Amino acid sequence: MNVLVVKANNRPASEAVSSKMYETFIENLEGVNVTTFDVFAEDMPYFGQDLFNAFGKMGSGEQLTDVEQRIVAAKQKAKDALSAADIVVFAFPLWNLTIPAKLQTFVDYVYEAGYSFKYDENGQLVQLLTDKKAVILSARGGIYSAPEAAPMEMAATYVKNVFGGVFGMEIIDEVIIEGHATTPDKAESIIAEGLEKVKEAAKNLSAVKA
Repeated sequence: MNVLVVKANNRPASEAVSSKMYETFIENLEGVNVTTFDVFAEDMPYFGQDLFNAFGKMGSGEQLTDVEQRIVAAKQKAKDALSAADIVVFAFPLWNLTIPAKLQTFVDYVYEAGYSFKYDENGQLVQLLTDKKAVILSARGGIYSAPEAAPMEMAATYVKNVFGGVFGMEIIDEVIIEGHATTPDKAESIIAEGLEKVKEAAKNLSAVKA
């Protein structure tokens, strides 16, 4: 079984809870082939006109600029990593109500009609990655599980909507650590309890048969 861990926080584990979640998960994963795709370590130009220029030039046989070559290669690398995985684990924080820009770039690279989804002759969405499973590991300092705050949470919700809802991947586990910033007196116990759940998620995944 091939496991791809998409790591989306470049802060050290001593300072960032989602980085600690990533480390804890990796340390407790056994019996699988695991690859980390660190979006902060990869050369990933932002999705935009450079990519569309590259597509146009590739179609006409024109020479690509350096940035166009880089973004085409980066997009393909992200797709190849996702294609090779049976299970994809996302480890990321909630920053400013959403995901880090580098993780958004990864999403943009693999969010491709004909690859991760398509539309049928009636215009209905067809999910193309239904053979894959996903695990969500995310940290947020505030408490967004409360009904009044939930509509503002656009990190874990977004990742699940894209990879589960659009692409069709089965979300088999989700660990959210939240509230450690707003309740600092309880932070240590909140984080410790959450990391135990991360360990359990890793052990459960180790036993999953793809």
